[in-house]
Amino acid sequence: MAPNVPLFPPKPPLAHGLLDVGDGHRLHFERCGNPDGLPVLFLHGGPGSCCSPRHRQFFDPARFHVVLFDQRGCGRSTPRGGCHANTTRELVEDIERLRLHLGIERWLVFGGSWGAALAVAWCGANPDRCLGAILRGSFLTGQADLDWFFGPEGAGAICTEAWSTLCAAVPEAAEGRALAALCAALAGTDARAAARAAQAWAAWEEAVIAPARPAPPPPARDTEALGALIDKYRVQAHYLAHRCFLGEDAVLEAARRMAGIPTALLHGRLDLVCRARNAQRLHQALPGSRLRLIDGAGHNPFEPEMARALMGALEHFALQGDFRRWPAG
Repeated sequence: MAPNVPLFPPKPPLAHGLLDVGDGHRLHFERCGNPDGLPVLFLHGGPGSCCSPRHRQFFDPARFHVVLFDQRGCGRSTPRGGCHANTTRELVEDIERLRLHLGIERWLVFGGSWGAALAVAWCGANPDRCLGAILRGSFLTGQADLDWFFGPEGAGAICTEAWSTLCAAVPEAAEGRALAALCAALAGTDARAAARAAQAWAAWEEAVIAPARPAPPPPARDTEALGALIDKYRVQAHYLAHRCFLGEDAVLEAARRMAGIPTALLHGRLDLVCRARNAQRLHQALPGSRLRLIDGAGHNPFEPEMARALMGALEHFALQGDFRRWPAG
């Protein structure tokens, strides 16, 4: 982490546990900060990723009561990598189960990338349970997003060296079939093919998130770390193969149902994973939302410019309860 990222000091959670949500899934969750503070739900990206201790550090522990959880099949939730009964509909229902389990009436929802799409899906279905939303690096889950990220004419035309590396590992990428090939390998029974696909996907993702950073040498992964990587991208492949069980039209329709919910949209101008057009389309679908494009920021929420903007939006909402006076731009 860059030393000038303005995060709060790390603190352990107040409590953590596993919530049985049915279908054989148990969700790992944690509560952090001030139990009497403003309730916030944190939704991690991915799909397939998980929460980390750094995510807690966006939130003032004296001001916020933050709930974080690993989505179905992710991180410390069990079964890790499980794709059975794992769709966006189930995740939206899981959020409601978690809210009721913790006895929280309403909360501010904070999500980035895939977490922003999931936030829109939940808020659109439960507007009376939502205090507001802070959405970063919005992913609309449609074919246009997938074609951009995995296409030779999209991010591949910008991150050319990394694209050549991906094509060497996944020859179908040169024909515009990278996602299909990766999904097939990760859904199959060949463990070596799944490992190669997961490593190639991780390297490509890292290159698009940080295109100016020199390409690192291939990581030496132990058995446990490689297993976790495969499980992560197996879940992500499951979701992306189905356009996250949403698609762009469904995300925008859910955004329209958020009318009246205070919403801040933050997007890095240099984001090559999710283009700024996504945030602009969400903004148009959600009258009253406030949009800010962040100079010098890409997709990584821990970049200094983005971290400052996110923490500023949190502070503003804690003081004002809305975003009407939050300076957009």
